[in-house]
Amino acid sequence: MISTSRLKSVDFYRKIPRDLTEASLSGAGLSIIAALFMVFLFGMELNNYLTISSSTSVIVDKSSDGDFLRIDFNLSFPALSCEFASVDVSDVLGTNRLNITKTIRKFSIDHDLRSIGSEFHSEPILHDIKHGDDFDGEVGEGSVLITDRNFDQYSYQFPILVINFYAPWCYWSNRLKSSWESAAKIIRERYDPEVDGRIILGRVDCTREVDLCRRHHIQGYPSIRIFRKGSDVREDHGHHDHESYYGDRDTESLVKTVEGLVVPLRIGSRKSDNSTQNAKRPAPMTGGCRIEGYVRVKKVPGNLIISAHSGSHSFDSSEMNMSHVISHLSFGMKVSPKMMNDAKRLIPYIGGSHDKLNGRSFINHRDADANVTIEHYLQVVKTEVVARRSSREYKLLEEYEYTAHSSLVQSVYIPVAKFHFELSPMQVLITENPKSFSHFVTNVAGILDSILHNTIRMMKKVELGKNY
Repeated sequence: MISTSRLKSVDFYRKIPRDLTEASLSGAGLSIIAALFMVFLFGMELNNYLTISSSTSVIVDKSSDGDFLRIDFNLSFPALSCEFASVDVSDVLGTNRLNITKTIRKFSIDHDLRSIGSEFHSEPILHDIKHGDDFDGEVGEGSVLITDRNFDQYSYQFPILVINFYAPWCYWSNRLKSSWESAAKIIRERYDPEVDGRIILGRVDCTREVDLCRRHHIQGYPSIRIFRKGSDVREDHGHHDHESYYGDRDTESLVKTVEGLVVPLRIGSRKSDNSTQNAKRPAPMTGGCRIEGYVRVKKVPGNLIISAHSGSHSFDSSEMNMSHVISHLSFGMKVSPKMMNDAKRLIPYIGGSHDKLNGRSFINHRDADANVTIEHYLQVVKTEVVARRSSREYKLLEEYEYTAHSSLVQSVYIPVAKFHFELSPMQVLITENPKSFSHFVTNVAGILDSILHNTIRMMKKVELGKNY
């Protein structure tokens, strides 16, 4: 049996007994420096391992999210009434969708962008509004002329005051004139203001009574408003709680509607004729509107347009102000905060152009110019972030970023707020490049071996120097 002493005799790496070694100050210094250097290099290697790197490439857009793109928005218009605010979409392929309502919500706001009341519902008119026969002759006046001076007098005197706010230059106002005055005469004969005193029909020329019409937020002509004595709030920052009439405009329909307002007063009830109820809705309480929601558009160049729109009203373009504040505008599906934070861990700068116009104000000061359209040109690019885990790839984030250029343009027609968007045929692909743990261990081992080897060589040179 081989003894332990015989095995030791074949040792190629004989160990110097500790009694024969001597600690030195220079050796201690080199050891401390080597240790600190090892810690420094190890920290650098560890930081390099933990730091996530990525590669960016531009490729042809191969979207898997279909042929449509979602646009989310929250826009506030201090001078556009919810009564006529319309969201329209068009594109180069001929798509032209007017007054989208299914995915849109409207809220009346004041000049400070504060919401007033609940959501404003503008149900679409289910049929073309019927007008009376055209009449070219002189029309007798059956309604009373309402002015800024006598408005309060009539509104306090009569339980029901129905007013036609019109403009003499307006086509629709002139079509209504004959039917309105005829209906006013019939109502005056049936419900004599001097004897009955329950209702009266009036008219306001908005080209003369500008302040009165602005106070009641009249933006389209003609606008028929129903004021009820005791229900209008006159001290609440100028807000008025009354109704707008959107029904047929022939004499028979007007008389039927107005009589439906009188009947409840006779029986002491607030109920009215259901056949005309759908033609009346609460009038906007203020002259501003916040529009929020989303639309789906084709992935081709197109426009998102906010405008004043009606098939039976006219608008004075010199009085339209499309100033607005963009609280939110983004393309594509909404990105959750967690998803965005995960992506920012990989690419800190991502998301900076996802909602670039958020919080921006675009104000047209009417004193400086009228008939101004505010246009936004948006170049939209899709960005995908792909992460790698355990040799597998998965999509960490998919978003649409955009660059924007905005301008105020003199308008020939009714001013609008236009968002013109173009989608790039290319997309940005950001891919994570993870480092393997084995690569980290190998690098650390190499660093330790190199430092120890060089330290030993240095110590030997120091010892040799001492011997000489």
